[in-house]
Amino acid sequence: MKKIILSISTLFLVSGFAFAQSADEIIDKYVIALGGKDKLTNLRTIVMEGIVSAQGMEIPVTTTIVHKKGMRIDFSVMGMDAWTIMRPDSGWSFMPFSGQTKPEPIPSEMLKQSANQWDLSGQLYEYTSKGNKVEYLGLDDVEGTECHKLKCVDPNGNVSYYLIDPKTYFLVKTITKINAGGKEMEAETKFSNYKEIEGGFVYPHTVESMNGPMDLTKISVNVDVPDAKLLISNQ
Repeated sequence: MKKIILSISTLFLVSGFAFAQSADEIIDKYVIALGGKDKLTNLRTIVMEGIVSAQGMEIPVTTTIVHKKGMRIDFSVMGMDAWTIMRPDSGWSFMPFSGQTKPEPIPSEMLKQSANQWDLSGQLYEYTSKGNKVEYLGLDDVEGTECHKLKCVDPNGNVSYYLIDPKTYFLVKTITKINAGGKEMEAETKFSNYKEIEGGFVYPHTVESMNGPMDLTKISVNVDVPDAKLLISNQ
């Protein structure tokens, strides 16, 4: 009986290790598909320019991210310039088209949920050193393609699912559980149209989210971003 119990215990341990190893193998191939470890490690800033199609309008958007320091989103609606700034210590937004006359603070909960976006190497790269836990959940269908599904839980308890194409190892979809207005909901984002950009990075040029599809027209990496770019006092 003891031998049987030991065999069963060993089976579970081996199975658990196999799943963990599979997750690591998938992540390694995903990192290679993006350009490799060296490039991700040395990524410090990224500036993305594009057009979001929403409610019959085409909205020009520029997103600036400084690695682990914060991000800024500039966009224009109906001829009015708007912006959002998020940093670890604070965040502000100014949207005059919605009646705002001055910048308003962003709730701390939203800042926590957005913090992973400031890590330019991503949640999966060297996830253990970031305090993230990753689990391989097997295959899941994404528009007819069986994709690898990874579950990632960050130190704050935020849960994200990553679906990765088994042929290209590009990320094709994320599902993130967020808290909006006191209610938990899932935010889905799809990624496609991957192209190589300057420096040998490979990046999706079409991003579809709840805000509408966004076509990126220009992506610049490791450009100088002045500290004032993330300061509300600069407005």
